Amino acid sequence: MMKIAALQLSTLPMSSAKLDYYFRICKNKDVELLLLSEYALNSFFKELEVTPLSMIKEQSNHKINVLKELCVKYDMSVVAPIVHVKSQAVYKSTVRLSAKSVHYYDQQFLINYKHWNEEKFFANECGEFSLPSFSVNGMKFGIINGFELHFDIAFSQVMKKGIDVILCPSASTFDSSSRWIEILKMRAFTNSVYILRSNRVGTFKDTTFEWKFYGHSNLVSPWGEVELTLGSHEEVLIVEISKDELVNARKTWGWKKALSKRDIL
Repeated sequence: MMKIAALQLSTLPMSSAKLDYYFRICKNKDVELLLLSEYALNSFFKELEVTPLSMIKEQSNHKINVLKELCVKYDMSVVAPIVHVKSQAVYKSTVRLSAKSVHYYDQQFLINYKHWNEEKFFANECGEFSLPSFSVNGMKFGIINGFELHFDIAFSQVMKKGIDVILCPSASTFDSSSRWIEILKMRAFTNSVYILRSNRVGTFKDTTFEWKFYGHSNLVSPWGEVELTLGSHEEVLIVEISKDELVNARKTWGWKKALSKRDIL
């Protein structure tokens, strides 16, 4: 058994006090990995569009330094979306930190709708998909950001890489909660993995919309069942994941075996 956690937030203040508070709670509950929601370390996308590059860089660098200190202080790993400024270009990334290392992964599918066009704003390259993965104490994790969850290609490497848990940070809004639950259950079931989703909370108003981020962060089991769900306010979800449960689900349904017989994996 292993304990992991999802922290659903709106944009954090520059002070480290709130993050320290949640890290301390997680440490006391023996959590080994903490997942943050999208646009928790940075301002929401619509605000970033009108923010000077220097301020974005300052905000991101400060939050990364805070996380580094907390990972060392509490000996914990954290995965969090971050706006990463490199050579005067802005990238939408995910950072993975531990007490000893820092790794960045650029998001590979970006939302590109008229009212929310990250693809146009960020400098992320459009290329062949590669699933970011890493291990913590024998459990294999993959990172699939919220918008990427909609694309089958993002899951094509899950079984090949032996992923046990998908970490899905998101900033879902409007009336999408029911749809998200269904796609999460389907992805977890057909890939025999856990999915831990951390979704943003809070509101943002512009001249056209009021963006209500509803939270509902959850853990979906490899059986395709929602095991635990948060409400719509700032909260932390602490869950247990089990290798035995993964083995039982994979043995029962045999998805990987069926694919292997056909030389698909």
